[in-house]
Amino acid sequence: MIFLFDEHAGESRLRIKGENFKYLVKVRRHAVGDTLGFRSKEDIKNLYLYKVTAVEPRELQLELLRCEILEVKAKKELHIGWCVIDSKSVEKVLASLNEIGVSKISFIYCERSQKNFKADFKRYGRIIEASNQQCGRTEIMEFDTFKSIESFIAAYPDTKVFDFTEKTLECESDFKTVLIGCEGGFSPREKEFLKNQEVFRLNTPMVLRSESAALAVASKILL
Repeated sequence: MIFLFDEHAGESRLRIKGENFKYLVKVRRHAVGDTLGFRSKEDIKNLYLYKVTAVEPRELQLELLRCEILEVKAKKELHIGWCVIDSKSVEKVLASLNEIGVSKISFIYCERSQKNFKADFKRYGRIIEASNQQCGRTEIMEFDTFKSIESFIAAYPDTKVFDFTEKTLECESDFKTVLIGCEGGFSPREKEFLKNQEVFRLNTPMVLRSESAALAVASKILL
């Protein structure tokens, strides 16, 4: 844990109760004299450092030591246009994508997406919040949705496309937006529509799941 979010971060004294108290005391074993970092979601660039002054049975008391402006973010940006898959599969890799530094994910209903799958942005937000506290990132990943691949490409015409092709993604490749299909890939009509976009594959003979492709492409571009 690099820091914790707290709505009262910045005040001269903090009192930590509930789940955060259990985590800090029961799990992390923090004691009097330890220094802990806190941030406010409303002013995330500021890191507030507190000293633990007392550990009560159900409450941790802290005193503000100092404030530092400290932003932690990826050196490059990557926006993933991700054709909708099962939310459970997204949730398994979402924290990893956040740690790698993905700036935004747009969920797109392509022809082979199951329409009953709905992106749960509130749940995704909680996962990202927990991930930020663990990895130290001070950017909040953004989410939105598109009704079709056509509408996504209209909004982001420079999008690169991950699909089966002869061209492989090189180590020095650098782009800001990538489109990744769902399980089963793009339909013939969608492939025809995307023929004018730059299409690439990864240098592997294996067929990747959609979530594996998202992780692999993000790692190749951002790390």
